[in-house]
Amino acid sequence: MGSQRFDADVLVIGSGFGGAVTSLRLAEAGHRVVLLEKGSRHTDEDLLRARKDPRAYLWQPSLGMRGFFWQRILRHVAVIGGTGVGGGSIVWAGVLLEPPRAFYRDGAWADLHDDWESELAPHLATASAMLGRARTPFVGTMDHHLEDTARAMGAHSTYGPVPVAIHFGREGVTEPDPFFDGAGPERTGCRLCGECLLGCPYGAKNQLTRNYLWLAERAGARIEPESQVTEIAPLAEEGYVVTVRHPWRKEPTRTLRARRVVVSAGVLDTVELLLRCRDELGTLPNLSARLGESVRTNSEAITAVLHEPGTDLSRGPTISSDFHPDDVTHVTQNRYMGGWHMRFQLGPLVDGHRPLRRALATLAAILFGPLRQARTLAGRKLLERLTVLTVMQSTDNALRLRLKRGRFLRWRSHLSSELPHGAAVPSYLPIANATARTMAEVTGGRAMNLLGESVGGLSVTAHVLGGAVMGADAETGVVDTNHEVFGHPGLYVVDGSVIPANLGVNPSLTITAMAERAARLVPPPPNAEPAIHISARPVPETR
Repeated sequence: MGSQRFDADVLVIGSGFGGAVTSLRLAEAGHRVVLLEKGSRHTDEDLLRARKDPRAYLWQPSLGMRGFFWQRILRHVAVIGGTGVGGGSIVWAGVLLEPPRAFYRDGAWADLHDDWESELAPHLATASAMLGRARTPFVGTMDHHLEDTARAMGAHSTYGPVPVAIHFGREGVTEPDPFFDGAGPERTGCRLCGECLLGCPYGAKNQLTRNYLWLAERAGARIEPESQVTEIAPLAEEGYVVTVRHPWRKEPTRTLRARRVVVSAGVLDTVELLLRCRDELGTLPNLSARLGESVRTNSEAITAVLHEPGTDLSRGPTISSDFHPDDVTHVTQNRYMGGWHMRFQLGPLVDGHRPLRRALATLAAILFGPLRQARTLAGRKLLERLTVLTVMQSTDNALRLRLKRGRFLRWRSHLSSELPHGAAVPSYLPIANATARTMAEVTGGRAMNLLGESVGGLSVTAHVLGGAVMGADAETGVVDTNHEVFGHPGLYVVDGSVIPANLGVNPSLTITAMAERAARLVPPPPNAEPAIHISARPVPETR
């Protein structure tokens, strides 16, 4: 089949960290790349409007909400993320932490390579430079609170600033591209507004639209927003055909053909799409039985401390400091300016490993202290005086994702979570509550849980991993060490779903590095000129 029979050499599904990297590097190598993104292309004006208009903020297109932030609730986990050109980087705090050494040695994948740490090291360096990794120069009151908490917990030596993907520059000053020798967009120094999680309309956060995706389009990649892939099917001789629909308009579906397809839609969408193709549509029958297995939440819990009226902790990037209260736990603070929905998710701090008992205790605390809960919901300037704590662990846990028929709508299936025999996903981490309680004690604030965790028994995370994990063969994984799907040559998965072990830290840098490596393993097109890879100047770690 000649190249003219294909709409692209490579179709990339999803524009998050995996898809953005793959699109740029394969376009640079000479491939004709088309990137399909189910969300919209959001302008800075859209991001500003989202601060006041839920329809411009939330992603629920069937209800007329066509923004970018979504929260998807399964049986055991609630996952939050972003949809649109740039994927999760839109709602990303910009944290760029390298994986701990234990990650490379985890038995889930250590045997697949002689030395994963050395293998990923150059790609981590490339990803760090491309994403503009810099140490936060700002230290505010919230950071001092976290430092005091680390000291009180005997872990002061582990406290420090967090490396982030933010252009600090001169506050509020716009200047020509400082990263790619003028090939990137102009940038504006961080305003320290604490609104990173709502998308940055000010040109400071290094989200993917300002680096990988910007450069990919200039290298020839074509980005098609509002294009949701519903089916992948192999062609008779080589390549694949994908079926695409508009995510909310009732328009006819269309098809595109490509020699190779890269699925980078994020864990939930990647796994759901592949499960449908295998189990319902029958188009990818050779997909491994391991598909949907070994899904991990990064062992994450979210707590908060509400400080006294009159406190203002808003100035600074969303995340600027962290510490390690023990060998397996990582804690960051979060400013959540503009996150208006947070006030409805907060409840009293309640301990307990047994979900039902903890839920009842939480409801009892609210019932017998209704005025306190009401004051929380209605409190003035709540976000200015709120510290959100994300607590992650490298300890193991596992979920299974499956398609399940609805109880009432039997003709429709949805993605559902299950617990494999003997497995558990924590909705309660004692160290998370202990950290919140300690911060409340040293600052005079009130420690709180998320109601989704304490009442709902859910593990709430923005860092879900696995589901299409790397393995030695189809018995142990879904993709090989080149990210190619077992049983379906030319089909690849490049996103967090291939990661087979808990990281215990924010995973964006690791996903980006693995995508850099994966893209370089894809053969170049016939007779292509040697690829010239765009690189960035590393940002000095101290400023």
